[in-house]
Amino acid sequence: MKRAGLFGLLALAACAPAQRGEAPRGGPAIVSLNPCTDAILAEVAAPGQLRAISHHSQDAAASSMDLAAAQAFPAAGGSVEEVAALYPDVVVTGTFTPPATLDAFARLGIRVEQVGIAGTVAESQAQVRRLAALAGQPARGEALVGRIEAALVAATPPDAGRPSAIVWQSGGMVPGEGTLIADLLRRTGFGNAAAARGLRQADLLPLEAMLADPPRLILAAGNPSSGEDRMLSHPALARLTSTRTERLDPSLLWCGGPTIIRAANRLAQVRKAVR
Repeated sequence: MKRAGLFGLLALAACAPAQRGEAPRGGPAIVSLNPCTDAILAEVAAPGQLRAISHHSQDAAASSMDLAAAQAFPAAGGSVEEVAALYPDVVVTGTFTPPATLDAFARLGIRVEQVGIAGTVAESQAQVRRLAALAGQPARGEALVGRIEAALVAATPPDAGRPSAIVWQSGGMVPGEGTLIADLLRRTGFGNAAAARGLRQADLLPLEAMLADPPRLILAAGNPSSGEDRMLSHPALARLTSTRTERLDPSLLWCGGPTIIRAANRLAQVRKAVR
């Protein structure tokens, strides 16, 4: 950031208390710059607390939220100037935020909370509680955690069988162990065939390897209209008589919080179809 721009922002911050008006009742004013925290804060923050969400959540290709719900909030692109103009008490962002941006927020006196990608359901529930506490709304956080737990209980299969499943993403990429979707597969009654092959996060599984040793279920999590994803609907897959292919929305793969509820419901639906 240029020195003159930073000085201007510091001057803006100096007069911010007179301009920002009364803080939201019951907690700090928050701006979220991460699509995963957007979805959580939209549920646990009180009305008026969430000043803006990331612009990603208003993009159908990047959002884990319902677009109508996302459009109820202003969207921020993430620049320091844009965020500072919203006068937040706290900015919630991911762990890949550039150090220069973090430094600029610190100079402006804006608290920053960085939230990483949850690798398990338990980690996601901890994030929900952390963000709810940050917002001063612990009861709202516990209510969301309760809904997540209820969805997972409802998605638990009645039988002990674990059909092998591979989540196949754009370009043949697969999620390995240590990912939220891997935990959800286990909880909803599937065996992670990618992990059984020794594949790790973001490894590639070519079409030939899939055809040579197919799983019981392929969860195609890509864009069927994309040229990169044509392999996910390759005609050769239709000749795998013991393998079922089901669509899995890519928006269900990475974010926790309320997204877990949608993912658990979808996986339970597929598990019944496979059984």
